[in-house]
Amino acid sequence: MSGARSFLLFLIVLLVPAQAAEVTVNATRSGQTLRVEASAEFEGSLTRAWQVLTDYGRFATFVPDLQVSRVISRDRNNALVEQKGAARLLFWSYPMDVRLAVTEHPFERVESRSVAGNFREMQNTYRLEMRRGHVYLHYSGRMVPDFYVPPLIGTLVLQHNVESTFRALVNEMERGEKAVTGDK
Repeated sequence: MSGARSFLLFLIVLLVPAQAAEVTVNATRSGQTLRVEASAEFEGSLTRAWQVLTDYGRFATFVPDLQVSRVISRDRNNALVEQKGAARLLFWSYPMDVRLAVTEHPFERVESRSVAGNFREMQNTYRLEMRRGHVYLHYSGRMVPDFYVPPLIGTLVLQHNVESTFRALVNEMERGEKAVTGDK
């Protein structure tokens, strides 16, 4: 029976596609302020991760529920980016319409803050680093929406939305890296 179990386990491993990097997300709320932290460690290169992280015009092609992501202007390591979409969970949906002032610190971090849209305040930071031969991506955000967000539901929607967006970024970074190296 032990040999049959081993063979069955081998078949399962062979047939089930490999999962992307593990993504951890934690969202909290204090009054109207929503805070979120997310991180993932995965195989890849800083060059590819940076390329995906700063290609704001392509975000809507791979980030769920993001309909628009476009660069309005760019000057060296600064950009003005418009994003429109929604944060969704089950039958709850909250509109996301934001214009972000982005500052890039090449291959280390991307910082952004809202300058227009339906958030009174939004500050985001993505950090990249190499750890033991893997890319480590960390996100931290602080948001104060300009619309009503129910206490418990709002935190769950935020956590789900950030997890979905963050996972899409990581998957795109991994997918692109595999395409470049020829891995499957």
